[in-house]
Amino acid sequence: MHTTAFSVERVEEAWHSGRVRSPRSARAIQLTAVAAIVAVAVTLVAFSLRQPEVPTYSPTLPSPRDAGRALVGPVLYTVDATNPEQWHYFSFHVGSVIENAGAKDWDLAFRRYQIIANGGREFVGGAGIVDLGEVAFADVKTVPDAGYLATEGGTDPRNPAIASWYSYSYFSHVLSPKPHVWAVRTADGRYAKIELVSYYCPRSQPGCLTFRYVYQGDGSRVVGGN
Repeated sequence: MHTTAFSVERVEEAWHSGRVRSPRSARAIQLTAVAAIVAVAVTLVAFSLRQPEVPTYSPTLPSPRDAGRALVGPVLYTVDATNPEQWHYFSFHVGSVIENAGAKDWDLAFRRYQIIANGGREFVGGAGIVDLGEVAFADVKTVPDAGYLATEGGTDPRNPAIASWYSYSYFSHVLSPKPHVWAVRTADGRYAKIELVSYYCPRSQPGCLTFRYVYQGDGSRVVGGN
């Protein structure tokens, strides 16, 4: 009995000194922790459900027109790349997507968020792409003469210079173009510059890949005014 009394006294002393919490205090801490976890979970769900406003564009109707040796642009063009099984081929020389394009007729191809150039071991063109980084589109007056990366692979091709053109939000699941400009060497050795503007069709449906471009038809690397 003496030992028991001694133990109780020690417990009461620890309790009053704050070294041992009362059951009521422990319960309050547990409830606070649960409430914090629930609040975080609700916030994450809210972020995932909230869709940010994104610019949307309707696909540009194919209307090929020979640019000759002219400097063309800036032009805003939207490719309907919503079909995940089909590539859509674009030519700067005619300023349009080309239906039933021949092997040498196109410069860039689009499939959903994928962009490739008509150049590399599996392609007959001499196209390539250079990432110029974060720079204003209008400030790019002349594109480089070297450093253009060809497209890699055949079954599932990718161009390493532009494969990561977007940022992806795991909360909203939205693709946002990076504020970069890319230089393009076309399939026949001419030059252009592009920037990606949007990935969304009307009603925020994905797959309408919109880009702004300037194309130089005379073969020089000048893609902007002084």
